[in-house]
Amino acid sequence: MSLPPLIHLPATLHASLALAETTWLAAVSALEADALARWQAWPAARQAAFTRALAVSEFVSEQASRDPLMLLALADSGELECSLAPNELREQLQAALAECADEEALGRCLRRLRNRQQLRIIWREVNRLADLRETCGDLSVLAEACIDLAYAWLYPRHCQQFGTPIGARSGTPQQMVVLGMGKLGAHELNLSSDIDLIFAYPEGGETQGIKRPLDNQEFFIRLGQRLIKALDAITVDGFVFRVDMRLRPYGTGGALVLSFNALEQYYQDQGRDWERYAMIKARVVAGDQQAGKLLLEMLMPFVYRRYLDFSAIEALRAMKQLIQQEVRRKGMADNIKLGSGGIREVEFIAQAFQLIHGGRDLSLQHRPLLKVLSVLEGQGYLPPAVVGELREGYEFLRYTEHALQALADRQTQMLPDGTAERERVAFIMGFADWPSFHQQLLYWRGRVDWHFRQVIADPDEVEGEEAVVCVGAEWLPLWESSLDDEAACHQLSEAGFIDPQSTLQRLVGLRNGGHVRAMQRLGRERLDAFIPRLLAQAVEHDQPDLVLERVLPLVEAVVRRSAYLLLLTENPTALQRLLRLCAASPWIAEQITRFPLLLDELLNEGRLFKPPLAPELAAELRERLMRIPEEDLEQQMEALRNFKLAHRLRVAASEIAGTLPLMKVSDYLTWLAEAILEQVLALSWRQTVSKYGAPKRIDGSQCDPDFIIVGYGKVGGIELGHGSDLDLVFIHDGDPQAETDGAKSIDGAQFFTRLGQRIIHLLTAQTNSGQLYEVDMRLRPSGAAGLLVSSLGAFARYQEGEAWTWEHQALVRARVLVGCPRVGAGFEAIRAQVLGRKRDLDQLRLEVSEMRAKMRAALGSQSTAAGTAANAFEATATFDLKQDAGGIVDIEFMVQYAALAWSCEHPELLRYTDNMRILDGLQLVGLLPAADVALLQEAYKAYRAAAHRQALQKQPGLVSAEQFQPERRAVMRIWHELGLN
Repeated sequence: MSLPPLIHLPATLHASLALAETTWLAAVSALEADALARWQAWPAARQAAFTRALAVSEFVSEQASRDPLMLLALADSGELECSLAPNELREQLQAALAECADEEALGRCLRRLRNRQQLRIIWREVNRLADLRETCGDLSVLAEACIDLAYAWLYPRHCQQFGTPIGARSGTPQQMVVLGMGKLGAHELNLSSDIDLIFAYPEGGETQGIKRPLDNQEFFIRLGQRLIKALDAITVDGFVFRVDMRLRPYGTGGALVLSFNALEQYYQDQGRDWERYAMIKARVVAGDQQAGKLLLEMLMPFVYRRYLDFSAIEALRAMKQLIQQEVRRKGMADNIKLGSGGIREVEFIAQAFQLIHGGRDLSLQHRPLLKVLSVLEGQGYLPPAVVGELREGYEFLRYTEHALQALADRQTQMLPDGTAERERVAFIMGFADWPSFHQQLLYWRGRVDWHFRQVIADPDEVEGEEAVVCVGAEWLPLWESSLDDEAACHQLSEAGFIDPQSTLQRLVGLRNGGHVRAMQRLGRERLDAFIPRLLAQAVEHDQPDLVLERVLPLVEAVVRRSAYLLLLTENPTALQRLLRLCAASPWIAEQITRFPLLLDELLNEGRLFKPPLAPELAAELRERLMRIPEEDLEQQMEALRNFKLAHRLRVAASEIAGTLPLMKVSDYLTWLAEAILEQVLALSWRQTVSKYGAPKRIDGSQCDPDFIIVGYGKVGGIELGHGSDLDLVFIHDGDPQAETDGAKSIDGAQFFTRLGQRIIHLLTAQTNSGQLYEVDMRLRPSGAAGLLVSSLGAFARYQEGEAWTWEHQALVRARVLVGCPRVGAGFEAIRAQVLGRKRDLDQLRLEVSEMRAKMRAALGSQSTAAGTAANAFEATATFDLKQDAGGIVDIEFMVQYAALAWSCEHPELLRYTDNMRILDGLQLVGLLPAADVALLQEAYKAYRAAAHRQALQKQPGLVSAEQFQPERRAVMRIWHELGLN
């Protein structure tokens, strides 16, 4: 946000300005004559900025008067009007420290540079020459440079005195790692921040090079003490930064420095919730950067859990309550950081989402708050309007914080009592007076507090009341067995349950089950809070018995991971969506029960019912995998599976909600498969090349990758359904005889076979999140007896000389899904040549009819001879949507027959692989009447829609023979008119 424009100095500040100007003039006049002349030669804009800074900041006035030459040098350098270049400040300090002979000189040098930069930063802040990001960034860079360069100066001198610390295990010299926490870690320091630090060292051992060695820990404790003194001690030149070490393990009672192993053990065994929040912003600011990176990786599982961690909400709420109690006790309502609607509430909102979702959504693992807010908006966790208000409110509060601290370089977030200070703050913020500023401040604090309550507040709290009313409280006695069976059944019956006795038995069975009895206290409390809510919402449905029957298995599955129960308790709308989807589809209920991580998808209605388009799908998956280390195959496989599960649920939910028509459902499921296959091929290629080296082409150049995955059947025809497998064929165009260029070389044929095996493994391996897809490779040349991967030439020869007619039928629906564009173009040319050749139509009709007859006999309804017997249309019979006469496969066979029969004269029939567009093509070239095409298309869509509904109900593709009779008769009529039997 931008603050109001600069205003003229109000009369109330003229007195303080006059005193400051008098003091400055006396100081600069006491110097040689040219100093006064240099000041008087300043341009008008700089003189005005100086007047403004003197009027509002005692710190600027004091520093300028104490050391006028420093201010004049700053002005001459141009730094007052310009942003610093990268590393400029660090280079200034480095040059100054090179002249330091002892620690006294070190301290003096650090403090003088800090005062110089602090004056510059406040000058730019109060004159609107720097925005919030620049001010916070400059302060953070200043702090980091002072810590790191002071450490670098102290370490070798400390080693001279006490020896060099050597790791007992590694035998290598040890360096300290300094973690910057809080605002320093996030590059968000304010104008008078403390710096929160944690000191660590890689491993134990002893120092070497002196007669009496020191333990490594003792060495680093003494070094840490010297570093703190260099930064924190107050001298005649002031201080550099106040150092706060209370965030270290055990706080002030703990050792000043711990080894990596000790830190990891502490956080694993004793780490508390507030320490997780603190560690979100941890960053290596000094010492051994490489070792520090390893330390942060070691601590990452403590901060970010791999599951949805809704316990974070409880802990944040508890922390906020403690803060509020302290605010009330100390009368700190005017504290813009800790008070209601303050800076801390915005931070808590961001941290809540980070800690809940950050273990799975790596895009949330950022330190700067404004960056996290952008991710929350971009990923759909919060609406843009909410993020916009939080961002503006936060920036206004931070600007206010800087205004308070610019007055006298004091660490304060309390609004001032004095009239003069209030007028200064209002003036810095661009307001004519205190009341107008204070009104705007109250507005933003109100908006922040409102949003905070939406995210953090207890869902049981009633606005404006101290008492807490439990949602679903009327069901608590039943759940806790306070009612006898008769009273419990009566309550259930009155609420609309059809079979109250069975419902009660289910609830009693859950309560008395082994999983629930084994729960710890916290988990049982969460279950007891959740079940009444579940019952209260279940009775809102037409079939509450059915809802409970489908949802209680999920509850039983997650009782040992009660964070999921907390998720649903904390998010009533997510619970509503869960019940609605489970009521509509047992398939969805089963999926969520098997994979509770899908509950995360219920939190965002906009995302749940609006799956992304193909490019967005592919980009989202690429971005997700980019954040995982290349060598972490297990996490990559889990990420792929989680991605598929989440997006498949979105598609099913959208289909049930009616926001996604049938054809789009198939499109999305097919796009999802393609996005996954693209990444599976990339992963498999990298792993196989890493092991064996890259294969070669016939001309000797490297393949990259000269490999394609061809989709047949439903994936080829863009008609995937829920639970569909993938019919795939792998083709390469490398030199099968040439050796790969790796240390463990193999010939090209072996390489591509192993690449294909790796792809199948990644797709079909069972992990905690199931498998990606069932894969059917039987449509490859020679079927199960053939090579797993064919060369492009071998594929062409097989299709031209050996393939059966049914294999050419399958080729009609074949298309390249992912892989090398050049090889893909070669495949398309082969497909067009094979399918476009002239055929004997009588023989073609015979072979297509015979294949269809075999399928009906093997797969169709036996009781009606696959829909061809006289009883096929009787009310007592059933109709197999796919296999019976007049069904889906009949339409597919007619389309395939037409493509094979007529594409020699009409090659445009081969442009598409899906039945709908091939039928459109048959109409356009006049081979089928428009009425027949419309009949076939509408019947095909109706059958597939019914099959989708059956799948979501976990039912086979069978319906009553009374359904679809006109469609079936029409399809059978057209079948016979084409001469098929």
